[in-house]
Amino acid sequence: MSEIIIENTFYYYALISWIGLSIITFIFLIVSKPKTYGRHIRKDKFSINNRLGWFLMELPTVLLMPYFYFSNVTDYNLVVLFFITLYMIHYLNRVFIFPFRIKTKGKRMPLLVVFSAIVFNVCNTYLIGYYFGNLSPIYDISWFCSPYFIIGFIVFLTGAYINNHSDTILINLRKGSENEYKVPFGGLFKYVSCPNHFGEIIEWIGFSVLTCSLPVFAFALWTIANLIPRAIQHHNWYHAKFKDYPKERKAILPYLV
Repeated sequence: MSEIIIENTFYYYALISWIGLSIITFIFLIVSKPKTYGRHIRKDKFSINNRLGWFLMELPTVLLMPYFYFSNVTDYNLVVLFFITLYMIHYLNRVFIFPFRIKTKGKRMPLLVVFSAIVFNVCNTYLIGYYFGNLSPIYDISWFCSPYFIIGFIVFLTGAYINNHSDTILINLRKGSENEYKVPFGGLFKYVSCPNHFGEIIEWIGFSVLTCSLPVFAFALWTIANLIPRAIQHHNWYHAKFKDYPKERKAILPYLV
């Protein structure tokens, strides 16, 4: 058996395990409701500055995606390069722009969260980058006109807009040195407590559709597994803290959850 087949066998087993782990993680987060992020952090946790935490935990994506994709590629595919570009744009924003937009003076992030996110981003970037660089089918230029790409790209852009617009509303709630939580209004906050998480889920579902690839589908599953439990926890916290919190809002899926 050649080295490349052995390596590919490892990759596919790793990918299947990754998908299974996302389901286990979803169940665990729903049941355990861990207090390890944002407003739910226990003060006794080892932690670092919130902005530094965001920067460090997202940094592996922009460093490793070019390596995993370009290290073995000799014939570059325009369609795949477009996929990689979309992924990089999202994470360049997360690494170099978003941490410096947030107004969280004195806010801390547990080291456990930072470490866990680093591990996740390394694994996820490997599975996606290696797939597109070594194992993906040849995407003909006509893929740009396929219904998968057109529908998926529209969904991706819609999700990215919802995510960034909702983040902007949350960021603008704090002015100057203010550090208190407030009830957000505007945009999809009319319908859900966490439209930023809803937008990110939509974004990666769209990316999964436009690429029609299993590792990106796994990424979408992980996004759902992480963000739906978090949104439910945020939603319950809002109701507990603000007695006049809008009762018609759901947690993350309008009219449903």
